[in-house]
Amino acid sequence: MAKEAANGSAQVATKPPPTPSPLRSAKFFQANMRILVTGGAGFIGSHLVDRLMENEKNEVIVVDNYFTGSKDNLKKWIGHPRFELIRHDVTETLLVEVDQIYHLACPASPIFYKYNPVKTIKTNVIGTLNMLGLAKRVGARILLTSTSEVYGDPLVHPQDESYWGNVNPIGVRSCYDEGKRVAETLMFDYHRQHGIEIRIARIFNTYGPRMNIDDGRVVSNFIAQAVRGEPLTVQAPGTQTRSFCYVSDMVDGLIRLMEGEHTGPINIGNPGEFTMLELAETVKELINPDVEIISVENTPDDPRQRKPDITKAKELLGWEPKIKLRDGLPLMEDDFRTRLGVPRRN
Repeated sequence: MAKEAANGSAQVATKPPPTPSPLRSAKFFQANMRILVTGGAGFIGSHLVDRLMENEKNEVIVVDNYFTGSKDNLKKWIGHPRFELIRHDVTETLLVEVDQIYHLACPASPIFYKYNPVKTIKTNVIGTLNMLGLAKRVGARILLTSTSEVYGDPLVHPQDESYWGNVNPIGVRSCYDEGKRVAETLMFDYHRQHGIEIRIARIFNTYGPRMNIDDGRVVSNFIAQAVRGEPLTVQAPGTQTRSFCYVSDMVDGLIRLMEGEHTGPINIGNPGEFTMLELAETVKELINPDVEIISVENTPDDPRQRKPDITKAKELLGWEPKIKLRDGLPLMEDDFRTRLGVPRRN
């Protein structure tokens, strides 16, 4: 069956995908949809699990090695009859029976993925190979959360899915950028060679409750600093831009992509573009007008611009983000205040 790729050319799978469990076609027993979420104890993963668990027809299995994830993010589901939590590293083989795989496992913050770059690229390459092998074995549809980082420091603005990227293959961030690029390659090779049903989401900066407080990403940095009353540290020159998508919008986009008929890759992100100085000013205004904003040195290979072209998501998935940055930041502030133990001043 021909599927349309991002660049408009047809991708031809060589054979149809295997069928999942015979229970799917049983006359007298309607099985639940069994869904695996790798990295499900993480920030986006746990919000995705919340949404999937709201549907009583879903059984959710989470695997996570807790390198950046936390059981706390899933505590409301532990013990639930439709929920299962497995401590597991995706670089090792996993044998489970599932219908869908949301493959999110991978540290997404520079502090964490640069801490052990070899492990990061293993997670992206061997982890994705293992999940594709599982999908092939049990006939599951698999969705990969790739990243806007596959575009590198883009020479095209905004970035659409046909852009091949401008990536440094030997830089300090390459374990993540190139790892995700290889993961996309593997997804399409399994799709063409084995008929696996694949979905690829290229996700842009996402923020919201449950982000790691000290994960080095700009929104969590600024909010933690504002709540603690510390200066907001803007990396020089401050004119570099990012686009910020609230986590509930992101989860909605991922589920629509999984349930739809398009392989992707499809950009999922908020096209609202802000400079780092604008973001700092907004956080200062909304959270703590007393803090100062200071400039610090930039990190290597930091992209100057990030803005998704979400035409495909709108046309193919009927998706676009609903929550504006000014509305999302206060929702995140409440969560950070609770975890840092810093109450609001009246």
